[in-house]
Amino acid sequence: MASEYHEPTYGNWRKPVSPGIGRLGLAGTLILMVGLIVVTMMAMVSTLAALISAVLLGLAMLPLVIQDQHGRTALQSATARLNWWWGRSQGWHLYRSGPLSVIPFGSCRLPGLLAASRLVEGRDSYGRPFALVVIPSTRHYTVVFECNADGAALVDQRQVDAWVSHWGHWLASLGYEPGLVGASVTIETAPDLGHRLREEIHSHTDPNAPALARAALEEIVWNYPVGSARVSTRIAVTYGALPHAGGKRRDQDAMVREIGMRIPGLISGLEMTGAGAARPMTAAQLARAVRLAYDPGAQSNLDAAENAEAPWEDAGPAAAQEAWDHYVHDSGHSITWGMTEAPRGEVLSNVMTGLVAPHHDIARKRVTFLYRPHDPASAARIVERDRKDTRFRLDGNTSAARNEIDVMKSDQSAIEEARGAGVTRFTVLVTATVRSAEELSVAAAAVDTLSAPARLRLRRMYGAQSSAFAAALPLGVVLPDHLQVPALVRESM
Repeated sequence: MASEYHEPTYGNWRKPVSPGIGRLGLAGTLILMVGLIVVTMMAMVSTLAALISAVLLGLAMLPLVIQDQHGRTALQSATARLNWWWGRSQGWHLYRSGPLSVIPFGSCRLPGLLAASRLVEGRDSYGRPFALVVIPSTRHYTVVFECNADGAALVDQRQVDAWVSHWGHWLASLGYEPGLVGASVTIETAPDLGHRLREEIHSHTDPNAPALARAALEEIVWNYPVGSARVSTRIAVTYGALPHAGGKRRDQDAMVREIGMRIPGLISGLEMTGAGAARPMTAAQLARAVRLAYDPGAQSNLDAAENAEAPWEDAGPAAAQEAWDHYVHDSGHSITWGMTEAPRGEVLSNVMTGLVAPHHDIARKRVTFLYRPHDPASAARIVERDRKDTRFRLDGNTSAARNEIDVMKSDQSAIEEARGAGVTRFTVLVTATVRSAEELSVAAAAVDTLSAPARLRLRRMYGAQSSAFAAALPLGVVLPDHLQVPALVRESM
């Protein structure tokens, strides 16, 4: 009897666009309309003045019309380049810490967006210790979970489908969490030096065991880690000090108590998602993980002294230098890419398998999925506005086929939201770290190769490598909340 099972597919990821004429958003369309009115008024006075006004209007609109393959306008690219030149002229691309630096107490604090961050500790409802990353500039508090993901190897496909379904429910439930700002999932691959295996075997070996057995275990200790990789999965959940707009701001003690009460519920929701046994990370574990990201050459020493104290003030690099297209930090050289377009069409559940798996040309690789869920009230408003915007772009018989498909997708999104589905903004950051500058080109080619099967369009984060590197760490850095340009202006461009 033939099986009636059909593997489900996933898709319909939509990026809401601002309504406007052609490639122009709302702001560009308003500028164009005002300009045309001015040109018309000039034509009533002088033909020459009208021609000059029309030329100036065309030159002003040109940076808003020209777009690259990633959808960035010439204005955005020029602004990023100017900001990079200004920051470089001010020396903002250099960072030095340690005893001979100007950093207070000679410590090695984290650079850039995480410079003012601090770590506080608390206990959840079950008495387990957990660390909370505090970023004062945005008043964000982040708790990080270490997960032992089950993996899809030798697992029935129906079980994988169930994990994906529960993961979708867990993401949708985040929209109901009061004060939740964002969440992230970081899958990191790194070489396994075998320290944990050595300690585990040596601590459980009976000194009176036969010599042959002890020799066999010793051979396993020295040979097994060769060429193997360690895969770490961490989930970060970020809360804001404001529970909702207009609410009373909560202080640090109140945040520690409230998040401590929510941790058991968050972990319980992860149990059915394939994340495995999840537990909150302690301050020492989190500081050690961040230290390894900035100084991968210290992995052997940190693994050998796993129970040693790891202060947050010394988790950063001793020296870092940001370039236009890469980032140098202690013993590592890194490049970070950001997603500019989600997979088109429908994909299977294993579409990201190759991207998150270890790669022999990349010493350390971090793939971070960043989520910012909408609350149920704003989700309904967003999908309805998206329906109106897609219909605005639909122009009868001359409309492109893509616009017609956008209308169908926006209708489907509105229907699914009405049935209870959540609406979440998401992106993907990929960081590749190697040991020398000569290996960067090889790592870049490897990421290009891995992104194709994942059907992701990635763009190197030019001029923002340091910030993107920090955002890819499981520390709850919500990049849009660190930008100076208001969200309303960004979405209208």
